[in-house]
Amino acid sequence: MLVQALIKIGQTLVVLVIVSFATFTLLKMAPGDPVQIMLGSEYSQESYDSLTAELGLDRPFLAQYASWALNFVQGDWGTSFVARTDIFTYGFEEALPVTLTLAFFSLAFAILIGVPLGVISAVRKDTAFDAGAAVFALTGTAFPSFLLGILLIWFFGVKLGWFPVMGYVSPWTDFWRGIYHMILPGLTLSTYFIAMITRLTRATLIEVLDEPYIAAARARGEPQWRVVWVHGVRNIAMPLVTILGLQLGTLLQGTVLTETVFNLPGIGQMLTSAVLGREYAVVQAGVMMTAFLFIGVNLLVDMSYPILDPRLRDRK
Repeated sequence: MLVQALIKIGQTLVVLVIVSFATFTLLKMAPGDPVQIMLGSEYSQESYDSLTAELGLDRPFLAQYASWALNFVQGDWGTSFVARTDIFTYGFEEALPVTLTLAFFSLAFAILIGVPLGVISAVRKDTAFDAGAAVFALTGTAFPSFLLGILLIWFFGVKLGWFPVMGYVSPWTDFWRGIYHMILPGLTLSTYFIAMITRLTRATLIEVLDEPYIAAARARGEPQWRVVWVHGVRNIAMPLVTILGLQLGTLLQGTVLTETVFNLPGIGQMLTSAVLGREYAVVQAGVMMTAFLFIGVNLLVDMSYPILDPRLRDRK
């Protein structure tokens, strides 16, 4: 098992290198001259050449990539000329915690709401509750998150005044106030995943409840709640974890719109501002953090399979 884990970690590092090189190449091909943007509308050729040499843009492409990769690994991500701050501080210490907090609350809402809805729908198959959950699931997967965010802001924030409509408070500094600020953004981003988890849980649990070991548990006289929540739900954990890992890219993509709508200073808003300002170093840092999150979570999902399913463990 340890050897398999090391192999998967090595594969993850290779993928990260490929992603970094592809992103670096595509950003170099993007239109716009970052030197001109940094200097403004009026500059001399001497200052242009001096800044180009200072940024290393006059060096060969592979030399630029090797220098960037070495500095990136060491924590030297450059400086944002718009935010006037170190990119590592701007991205890793300031923006990343906001995105992780939003993603955590979104996943928490999705699991705490979607799994019970799916379980109840499976147990009460073909009832009015099941039909209502199916309608909710279809609506949730089809409803655009940015439009839902605007509607939630208008109704719960502006009309009723129950929740703040923008801004971020870290739960690490003020726990309850941080949660209060994350309710609307978390619900906005998690609606699609609540619907997806509801449908997946229902479909998978219906199949599981027809398995022989479920009939055996019922024959032993075990209560219904134990049959469903212990024997049934435990055996849908693997497909549920797999789908959540694969859908992380959609979750991170949704943070861009959600952070923009609710004015959250996360990676999504950082990337949006960097693209508009042609800050390629900031874009590269944001893409690498996003890629690391996506690949890292899928690595953890892959390594969790032997824990979720004892049949996959080594029998040596």
